[in-house]
Amino acid sequence: MKKLLLLPLLALLASSPGMAQVGPGTAPASGPLGNTTQDWVVSGRITDQATGQALPGVTVLIKGTLVGISSDVQGRYSLRVPGAAHAVLVFSYVGYRPLEQTVGTRHTMDVRLTVDQKQLNEVVVARGMTGGLLRRDRALKTKAGRGTAYDAKRAAPATSADYLAEYQAAPAWSAPRPTLPARDEAGAGDTYAHIKENTFFEAKKTPLSTFALDVDNASYSNVRRFLNEGQLPPRDAVRVEEMLNYFRYDYAAPAATSPDPVRISTELAVCPWNPAHQLARVGVQARRVETAQLPPANLVFLVDVSGSMDEADKLPLVQAGLKLLVKQLRPQDHVALVAYAGAAGLVLPPTPGAQPEVILDAIDRLQAGGSTAGGAGLRLAYATARQHFKKEGNNRVILATDGDFNVGESSDAAMEQLIVDQRESGVFLTVLGCGRGNLRDSRMEMLADKGNGNYAYLDNLDEAGRVLVAQFGGTLFTVAKDVKLQIEFNPARVANYRLVGYENRLLEAEDFNNDRKDAGELGAGHTVTALYEIVPVGSSQPLIDELKYQPTRPTTASMQQFLTNDVLTVKLRYKEPQGSTSKLLAQPLVGAATPIASATADLRFAAAVAQFGMLLRQSEQRGTATWAATEQLADGARGADADGYRAELVRLVRLAAGLSGSQAVGAR
Repeated sequence: MKKLLLLPLLALLASSPGMAQVGPGTAPASGPLGNTTQDWVVSGRITDQATGQALPGVTVLIKGTLVGISSDVQGRYSLRVPGAAHAVLVFSYVGYRPLEQTVGTRHTMDVRLTVDQKQLNEVVVARGMTGGLLRRDRALKTKAGRGTAYDAKRAAPATSADYLAEYQAAPAWSAPRPTLPARDEAGAGDTYAHIKENTFFEAKKTPLSTFALDVDNASYSNVRRFLNEGQLPPRDAVRVEEMLNYFRYDYAAPAATSPDPVRISTELAVCPWNPAHQLARVGVQARRVETAQLPPANLVFLVDVSGSMDEADKLPLVQAGLKLLVKQLRPQDHVALVAYAGAAGLVLPPTPGAQPEVILDAIDRLQAGGSTAGGAGLRLAYATARQHFKKEGNNRVILATDGDFNVGESSDAAMEQLIVDQRESGVFLTVLGCGRGNLRDSRMEMLADKGNGNYAYLDNLDEAGRVLVAQFGGTLFTVAKDVKLQIEFNPARVANYRLVGYENRLLEAEDFNNDRKDAGELGAGHTVTALYEIVPVGSSQPLIDELKYQPTRPTTASMQQFLTNDVLTVKLRYKEPQGSTSKLLAQPLVGAATPIASATADLRFAAAVAQFGMLLRQSEQRGTATWAATEQLADGARGADADGYRAELVRLVRLAAGLSGSQAVGAR
């Protein structure tokens, strides 16, 4: 059944105009089920009963069938309903009471769901690519006390396209929804690098804080996947800086006449989780480049087609995502396709974007099976990219995998050396992670870091569209490489400081001026955010008591030397994409800290994201942070939120609060 479902999905994505943009909340414009008085499209918006906020990822099913859809980031859905007059739609969502509505004569059906706090502790969720959730109560167990065994051949369709393809292929088929066994441990089988959380440094003794920029955001979408499946994520799956940088902020862009492709901005406010402290925000905005103005792309799709990728949320999701990217290609762009399992092979030589049907057909032909020769695949992909290298273009390998390499180089050290050797060619690397159960998150993060690229996790087709379509330039075109930040703190203003996140990006102070030291890359339009928690001089809550035998504060004479309005100075080094010598930018942060309520929406929202990450990690530095305060802070800083991602974070905070047994503001 699984293969039967996947083939119609790929065929629909490749050939049907109505299904070209299939994703959550989308239904085909036309099809075998033509509109009649008994068969029409029902659409509407799904919101929270208490707050009125949109609910993305709500499953909408025609009762008694597996035909369904999931709502988009604005809470909207659209579903073709056969026999509409008598059909019943079932709206279900983790943490909310299921709701049934008879269609009758309605073409528009807006619904509001009510939070069911008790349910959050009883739910297990089946895997899905679009955020649509199939729920199973823990109470449903066999006499032996264990959950029903999962039969992949009878698994429910994972996307809206699957639902529709299955219905059109067999409209008379109606079966109860299958269930998955309960999983006692979140992330069982996945591997994450251990994170030792940053602590405070004394500004007098250690005035410099140095780290490489990080634009990866895989951690956020992976955390979202856990929460949408009714589980709190493992602690080491939560990287606060990646959660911060999932969101875009309204930072000032480089002036059109500026020779620098990046611009620094700063802000200082009272710290929301410790009012005796301050929160410094450092923002970096990369120059935006319109897609039409981007240089020609030389892309090599490197797709893992090993046996471990033979699951609905792996290879089929990757194929659907790459197809979305193909639709963005211009005639001057070229794409090659390399696949690897037990061995690596060139599926498609470099093909111009003017021939999308050829590229789509090659993607369609991919099938999973065999072992995983990741090293061989990387070598072939880089060799293909070098062979067709565009000197003034964007040369990049896009690796899509669960990271489970087991043939050839398989250790992290061996893979790292392979990537380090290859990056000198000027070919950048983007890593797209997918799946669960054997996700090698730490390995994929390392590959992207060492390969002068970025790492994203695809938890659904919406995310694939966000990474490969909405952020086409930022994901695939680098405007600055080896970007490093060094913050110098003024000990007259700062007693102690702590960098929030970036634990695996820390550098030695001397690395800042070392142009041979690898660092992070910035894509077109990217924003990067870093937060420092600061203990101001004279704080009512000093981290350590004053020393008896030596002064802990500067003398009056030395105070005069440092008495300025500066809190800190931000220094940034970057290289041109094909350059080898870095350039230096600097900007001070001056003035007093504003109350958190008076800070910009961007700082308040970033602070809420940081609090969320600390709560998920059960951080010792979380201070007075609570789920309710985090939800309230984030909700008040949503701003315009055109894409709905900030509203989604508010929903995830509420969901995490329920899973942790707490009561959030909106969960009443």
